[in-house]
Amino acid sequence: MNLREKTKQIKIGNITLGGDNNVLIQSMCDIKTSNVKKVIKEINDCEKLGASLMRVSILDKKDALAIKEIKKNISIPLIGDIHYSDELALLAIENGIDKIRINPINTPMDKLISIINKANQYNVAIRIGLNEGSTTPEGKNITSINGLVNLALKTIKFFEENNFFNLVISIKSSSPLKTIKIYEKLAKNTNYPLHIGVTESGFDDIGIIRSTIGLSNLLLKGIGNTIRVSLTQNPQLEVITAKRMLHDLNLYPNYPTIISCPTCGRCKVNNLNEIVNKITAYLEENNINIKIAVMGCIVNGIGESKNADIGIAGANHKFIIFKNRKIIKTVEENNLFNELVIEINKLISKQ
Repeated sequence: MNLREKTKQIKIGNITLGGDNNVLIQSMCDIKTSNVKKVIKEINDCEKLGASLMRVSILDKKDALAIKEIKKNISIPLIGDIHYSDELALLAIENGIDKIRINPINTPMDKLISIINKANQYNVAIRIGLNEGSTTPEGKNITSINGLVNLALKTIKFFEENNFFNLVISIKSSSPLKTIKIYEKLAKNTNYPLHIGVTESGFDDIGIIRSTIGLSNLLLKGIGNTIRVSLTQNPQLEVITAKRMLHDLNLYPNYPTIISCPTCGRCKVNNLNEIVNKITAYLEENNINIKIAVMGCIVNGIGESKNADIGIAGANHKFIIFKNRKIIKTVEENNLFNELVIEINKLISKQ
């Protein structure tokens, strides 16, 4: 485990964020919140994949009222994302939201008082969530690192002066390098837990790369208590990506390590990608914490996979299965997966 920044601990529903607790993964539903059944399913799917918190948009009264029914059917804390409307924030709190995210740029200070009082009454946490590029009611745009951090600190002081301390702080940019600088400065000036992420990072591998650059750099410095990998895609992929990143940073131990060869011209397995994907899905879905190697030729076989708990290497529709650098059996390709699962189960039964 990497050394973490010592932040305050705050309660969000049934979890504790900050302090020495694990870095928690969160994502955000891509369905309108009033579409209750689909939202519930998406939240529970993401929880199964590893999400500890989920966020929903509160765009109107129907969304706010839907919180009560959603909460009855999920087991992880629910966050409401609210802009411009103190009335919707109050309604979401009254209907059981565990935490709300508000942007002080578009929420005037006088409107915050009623939200603070209601959140204190219901023991609801608040994330002060700033984004580079957000516009104030007066049409101003704050983009500088100092400007964003100073606004966050000013807002924190306002909350504390009004007797509210159950806070999480975030300031996001679409630039991973700017995001790093922002959070480094923020971490030096507050000890509230930080939600970190690169906002509007992009689609698929573009967003994954940008998020990995920004988040891994901060996490290696002990900065960040909860993360979101923001992708222009489904939230399930956000959770999987975050989990894989945290695992490779030694911050998510209960997870498989999969290594596979780069499929050069020596590879004699035509469908190695398909095999890797099937094995990965099985290990992830069953939370099997082993190191496995999937190789497509003898060169990248046992020798280069010596640290794997178990592995396979194939050629011409046949595969060897090995454990601890020793071949235990040779199998036909069409029976590979079933035989591998048998050997994996034998391995984990001894752990």
